[in-house]
Amino acid sequence: MTPLAPGIIALLLLAAAMHAGWNALVKAEKDRLAGLTAVVATGGIVGLGSLAFVPPLAIDAVPYLVASVVLHTVYAVLLVRSYESGDLSHVYPIARGVGPLVVALLSATLIGETLGASEAIGVALVSAGILGIAATGAGGERFEARPTAYAVATGVAIASYTIVDGLGARQTPAALSYVAWLAALEAPWLLAIAFLRRGPSLWPALRGAGFRGAVGGIVATAGYAIAIWAFTRGAMANVAALRETSVLFASLIGTLWLGEGFGRRRVIAAALVVAGLLAMNLPRE
Repeated sequence: MTPLAPGIIALLLLAAAMHAGWNALVKAEKDRLAGLTAVVATGGIVGLGSLAFVPPLAIDAVPYLVASVVLHTVYAVLLVRSYESGDLSHVYPIARGVGPLVVALLSATLIGETLGASEAIGVALVSAGILGIAATGAGGERFEARPTAYAVATGVAIASYTIVDGLGARQTPAALSYVAWLAALEAPWLLAIAFLRRGPSLWPALRGAGFRGAVGGIVATAGYAIAIWAFTRGAMANVAALRETSVLFASLIGTLWLGEGFGRRRVIAAALVVAGLLAMNLPRE
């Protein structure tokens, strides 16, 4: 497919920064489940309110939407477990780096969006970077199996909903309709899961996470709307790869704001991930 236009690339970089930002807000909360639930609930309110202003959703997109709600809910649960067990600067690059790799393979296999030479090189660089990050822990010097396992599982969930959402957005004339319905339908499920885990104690925790959750929810919904729209303008692997340059933003936020160790190995590994993701979006010869 044709390389993404510069304007779309710029918007995806903005979406990448937004994604890293709201993840940092969740990680900064003492109660990560409440933090993420507040983000998703706010997104649900935004999505529900947007339904009056977007075109109707095409019927062909409905099966993808239903599957996406399930996958996003699984992703949210895995993300909370990841942040409960590991650093943002460790978990986030692995989760977001695994996604484009799986998307590239699945999109080539399932819908014929094959990789060019630069994209294949990008996949190799991302793989090397992920292995480097996975081999380091807090401070960048020791392996942490539990958060790494959760991060990889989160990455697989990301790849799954990315493929489903990319296909779903292409089934409807207005990508924003898909985003609005997704946000509105996803929120009740995560709220239900959070309540089953916490019971009535969830409500005061949500109030405590209210401000960060509200900001994060608006940012998350807007950022994903950009990504969904971009899926209708270019190859899924390229869009996913460029969006996941958020790993660099997350590593910087984790180090500078959350006080997490980074270490020389993580610097090199994160640089490889970013270089690989960018290589995946170079023009083909």
